Amino acid sequence: MSELTTVARPYAKAAFDFAVEQKALDKWSTMLSFAAEVAKNETVATLLASGEAPERIADLFIQVCGDECDEHGQNLIKVMAENGRLAALPDVQDIYAELVTEHQKQADVYVTSANELTDAQKKQVTEAMTKRLAREVRLHCTVDTELVGGMIIKVDDLVIDNTVRGKLERLAEALQS
Repeated sequence: MSELTTVARPYAKAAFDFAVEQKALDKWSTMLSFAAEVAKNETVATLLASGEAPERIADLFIQVCGDECDEHGQNLIKVMAENGRLAALPDVQDIYAELVTEHQKQADVYVTSANELTDAQKKQVTEAMTKRLAREVRLHCTVDTELVGGMIIKVDDLVIDNTVRGKLERLAEALQS
């Protein structure tokens, strides 16, 4: 995440709390994703850095978003514009997504393997990670032909290297110490 993370956190938390209260997590996810993409647009980014009046920036931003943002989403945009924080919208969306995932007790597990995993292997990894993390697991699998064999499993800051290369490196370290 960028240096705007600290700035984005209170906005994301406020949007999340409101969405939970209104039972509108998916709706807010959609609104924030769209607004974040608008903020990433080069033309809009230039406008945000132009020093234009916050009210004007908010109005233009809301016009670009159109019907994608409801009244509450527009209020968030206005508040962020008044504080000169619209450039932080991509980070707000990222933090919001993390909060939703935590709230829903889900974990995104990324598995990189040398070969395509079979359904049985996917099930085994899902069950093991569900037990270890005590969360519902969403598995994301990719293939990296550079791996000799095995797999790398990543969840947040946890990395499990179960590749042949990783095992050989650990063996070499053990033999040298």
